[in-house]
Amino acid sequence: MTFAITLGDVTGIGPEIVGKALAEVLAEDDTQYVVFGNRRHWESVVQQWLPNHAVEEWIPGKPPEGRIAFTDSGVTLPMDLVPGDARAGAAAVVWLSSAANACLAGSWAGMITAPLCKAGVLRSGKTGFVGQTEFLAGLTGSSSFAMMLLGHDEQDRWLRVALTTIHLPLVAVPAAVTQESVGNAIALADQACRLLRLPRRRIGVCGLNPHAGEEGMIGREEIEIIAPAIRTALGMGLDVGGPIPADTLFHRARFGDFDAVVAQYHDQGLAPLKLMAFDNGVNWTLGLPFIRMSPDHGTAHDIAGLNRANPESMISAFRLARRVARGSPPYSAMQ
Repeated sequence: MTFAITLGDVTGIGPEIVGKALAEVLAEDDTQYVVFGNRRHWESVVQQWLPNHAVEEWIPGKPPEGRIAFTDSGVTLPMDLVPGDARAGAAAVVWLSSAANACLAGSWAGMITAPLCKAGVLRSGKTGFVGQTEFLAGLTGSSSFAMMLLGHDEQDRWLRVALTTIHLPLVAVPAAVTQESVGNAIALADQACRLLRLPRRRIGVCGLNPHAGEEGMIGREEIEIIAPAIRTALGMGLDVGGPIPADTLFHRARFGDFDAVVAQYHDQGLAPLKLMAFDNGVNWTLGLPFIRMSPDHGTAHDIAGLNRANPESMISAFRLARRVARGSPPYSAMQ
């Protein structure tokens, strides 16, 4: 089994958390990894966190040799880049594209991506870049996709949240919450539960408005859009409940009433997820033709290069990706 890894924005903590995560997970199985990134930054990673591991050069179109292989995709960068440098942003997109194309072209299981800096990408001239999720969906031609965030608390209670809308200004959210988009998120959340081999796939759907609209008194999206999407899903045999006020639903999901939650917009879903699982949360792009996982945090420019980055979210991304690829839990917490 082979996964691609992208270093993301090399002026952030991406190289550090990749190195630390690999140092942790390489002993757990025989998975191969091909790293897409800047050669000099990668050499620094190897020296600090992987000194006992040989790293082979990956030749595109050929199977990787050894446990870790590397490619720079023809991109070179200086080491003295400022945080969020446009050159680092442009390079991160090249590596993202190259890794995705390698997954599409071969038999690799998928990719694990370090964070990139969206502002740096935009400064590089790539206008319209919204995020890695949307970029990969466009590159692969995936019209039905969603972002799922998942993680667990100290008692191994899991929260799995699929988003109806992703990176939108709040003012644009209501128009994007349609029966189709809500139904898509429900269907992909159900699919994710199947891929995780959960014994039950009970999905709770958040309302958009406070109190889920209070029977139409403070918003009618629940009545006219969300409830019909739920009825359609029920008709397809899915186990779905809602619309439920978000402030109630997340509490119920934490204690086992639901196996996954569909949130209507970014912060409705991510705020409770990060409160519960800030250090180990994983970002999973549903609907792609391959597995794509990422840590649920950003580039953390303020601590880059200080050896202070916590790799737990990236380690969780590695383990979750392998679990989905294998179809069985590779570690005890994923029960």
